[in-house]
Amino acid sequence: MTDVANLEIYLDGAWCAVASVRVLGAAERGWEAGTDVGYSAGYALDNEGRTDAAALSVNLPVSLESTRGETWPPFLADMLPQGFGRQELLRQLGMPETSAASADWRLLLAGAGNPIGNIRVREAAVRLEEHALRDRRGFTEGEVVERGDAFTEHLVRHGLFVAGSSGVQGEWPKLLLAEGHDGLYYLDHALPDEDVAAHWLVKFSRGPSTALATILRLEAPYMELARHLGLDVYGRMRGGPRTLFIPRFDRAVTTAGVLRYAQESIASLCGLAGFGLAPSHNVALRRLAAVCSHRERDVVEYVRRDVANIALGNKDNHARNTAIQRRADGYVGLTPLFDFVPMMLHPDGIARRMRWESDDGGAPRWASVIRQAVDATGIEAAALTRALIEMVGPLRRLRQRALEIGVDEAIMDMQRASIDDIVSQIEAL
Repeated sequence: MTDVANLEIYLDGAWCAVASVRVLGAAERGWEAGTDVGYSAGYALDNEGRTDAAALSVNLPVSLESTRGETWPPFLADMLPQGFGRQELLRQLGMPETSAASADWRLLLAGAGNPIGNIRVREAAVRLEEHALRDRRGFTEGEVVERGDAFTEHLVRHGLFVAGSSGVQGEWPKLLLAEGHDGLYYLDHALPDEDVAAHWLVKFSRGPSTALATILRLEAPYMELARHLGLDVYGRMRGGPRTLFIPRFDRAVTTAGVLRYAQESIASLCGLAGFGLAPSHNVALRRLAAVCSHRERDVVEYVRRDVANIALGNKDNHARNTAIQRRADGYVGLTPLFDFVPMMLHPDGIARRMRWESDDGGAPRWASVIRQAVDATGIEAAALTRALIEMVGPLRRLRQRALEIGVDEAIMDMQRASIDDIVSQIEAL
């Protein structure tokens, strides 16, 4: 196994070899292993100083200087398969499903050939390309939704034993699919860009848990409630209770070809290489305000999302469930909302992950939040206050709208006190 991962970025309509990451010491330490990251000289000379889509990370401007770290560079952890994707890839590689950090480097070299965003590991991409021709078979939406025999057998032949995808992180089984102009769905890496009409992340139900099935069933209605509250929501989800089609916002199909936008988690933005870490909202906002193209807009959106999380019980607000997007034109800002679900229903009893440094015992004091956000970012308090006041009307109508689109009355009963408390606090601002 090589100790070097060669990285490519999709820029100006093509994949470009741009950098390498070398492990220093024992790769078996996983993300805790020291690394040396360096851009290639030619690429650095052509793009020096850029932190937009041309860079590996907003924290790693393109430069002739290499960067040595005591761990993996944080952006690399965004590309490492986790959850079901990790388990599947371990099976493909003949490794125990319980393999921990010792498997991380090998998983990266094998599984980061087609991740979310515009960066890939060349070694993993070659592995995918070797199978691309035999993978090129399309399926109807019905075959995907029902996980029909032909579709399931196709996945099994390529090591996707539980209808997941080695390139996607998360707890639910997921698959990246490309919708062709012929209306059929293909494994994402197998369909040439010129044949793609749309890109989808497809999420499947798992196991017999009623609670987990309910969470998946309500993800699309919850996104509509986020839209009702005025949040930045991309496209429309569709699907049945066991399968959810989620439109991807890291891809755009244009007349000039497919655009691939860089996507970087808040964990990476805050310089956190590992997993299970949660910066405070204050730290996240400080870093966001330092790099985003539209500071006030993104800070307001960030705080409004936290209001929505509390109102609707999305407790799993960890640092990889929020991300920034970087484009080739220099734009840097929050991605549209994703993974917005009623996680208070999770059978593991998940607690609120990211919190404010003051006055956040799971139910933040919003006057204090405004002060903390202003201190962290320097935006005007009046602008943030107005933005929260504008949510009062939609919050008052939230229950009615939820029931209209199929959210269970019992779930809205669970959240009634939280919603009423938020409204009361905001009205008192």
